[in-house]
Amino acid sequence: METDWTKLRPILFESIGTTVYLVGVTFVVAGLIGLVLGTALYTTRKGGLLANAPIHLVLNVLVNLVRPIPFIILLAALGPVTLEVVGTTIGSEAALFVMIVAASFGIARIVEQNLVTVDPGVIEAARAAGAGPLRIVLTLLIPEALGPLILGYTFVVISIVDISAMAGTVGGGGLGDFAIVYGYQQFQWEVTLVAVLIIIAGVQAVQFLGNWLARKVLRR
Repeated sequence: METDWTKLRPILFESIGTTVYLVGVTFVVAGLIGLVLGTALYTTRKGGLLANAPIHLVLNVLVNLVRPIPFIILLAALGPVTLEVVGTTIGSEAALFVMIVAASFGIARIVEQNLVTVDPGVIEAARAAGAGPLRIVLTLLIPEALGPLILGYTFVVISIVDISAMAGTVGGGGLGDFAIVYGYQQFQWEVTLVAVLIIIAGVQAVQFLGNWLARKVLRR
């Protein structure tokens, strides 16, 4: 059966817009939350700027609990919380909430791992000079780790694109839903291929931009 692109084209464009919305909002919101959580993990560890064993333990356990859970299972597990926060467990907003939760904890670990690479001697020198923790974090710690952080966040965007494809399981729409509903389920392989190629093109563009930004920062 020949693919009717006259009918599918508007749905495809809508699906692209939904994916961009889900990925963009998740990246911005989860990126900020993850940065705060990751920085807290780093600064509260033993010998850190704000060393606090109980807080570090709680944050570490939370990240270790949430991060490994497959997204499709997290969608179901957070159903009651999603219903309380969003008011529904289906649709783009419900999927978006769970995507933000999943991405935030993943980003937190990436941020922590990149901050660990900063030379402790530089931080100790700043502390000896009288700089406070907040100033050290904002003007020294994050800028020193900025190149690796950009690469880490680039990887995160690609991961978010991946989980956005599962948003269709709760009626979230997007390219993943388009590929399954209008391609796979109707044996329209051309439709699935087009969706896959668009996702690949988007991922490649993000990777290129991330690599370029990281090189610019590292050459400063």
